[in-house]
Amino acid sequence: MNVRVVGDASVEATIRTAGGTTTDEGGDVVVAVGEEALRTAAIDESTDTPLIPVACDAPWSVSRNDLQSVIEAVLADELASVEHPVLSVRVGDEHVGRALFDVMLVTSEPARISAYSVADTRATATSSGDWHDLDTFRADGVVVATPLGSTGYARAAGGTVVGPDAGLAVVPVSPYATQTDSWVLQPPLRLRVEREEAPVSLVLDTGVATEVEPYEPVVVEFDQTVSLIFD
Repeated sequence: MNVRVVGDASVEATIRTAGGTTTDEGGDVVVAVGEEALRTAAIDESTDTPLIPVACDAPWSVSRNDLQSVIEAVLADELASVEHPVLSVRVGDEHVGRALFDVMLVTSEPARISAYSVADTRATATSSGDWHDLDTFRADGVVVATPLGSTGYARAAGGTVVGPDAGLAVVPVSPYATQTDSWVLQPPLRLRVEREEAPVSLVLDTGVATEVEPYEPVVVEFDQTVSLIFD
């Protein structure tokens, strides 16, 4: 089995010890060391090759110490890949990017608060179109996390960890109210800034994509899936 490594070449010795052959191009499997390497392989390269996430500080990540046994299990055909969603994001009619972990609206300046709304589509959609308004709340922001991202910032903000096929975790960030709902929803979803009181940024994974104007719809949809292998 040919294995390509992205992010940190120091694990190549472990892969060869496990019986794999390392390669600089292609590969039957890609070992991505670190979250940024995983994101690059999944989104920027849009690879169809299964990915093994390593050292990503998440429950679904393989530790460096366990990589050899995981490679051995893959060689023995004892581990199957699991499909995880990648998100596509539009602001108004413009596609602004994709996310592997999470999408967030957040006030651009520290210690500022704004109002946000969350809407999904369902059979009971209101007269506002195909969107069913779930809630409007005052908060520092709102985060929509994939199953991979649901174990990270969204979890710390009070959200639920969700499985690969369960949907997206939607969580208000530091809400002003003492009791605010969080949700597990199926996309497409619409986020919106509901007040003109503070600049708000749209963050895709760890990077700011653009500023979002009040009442401008931010639509989050499934884009594709990426195959991950972990023990």
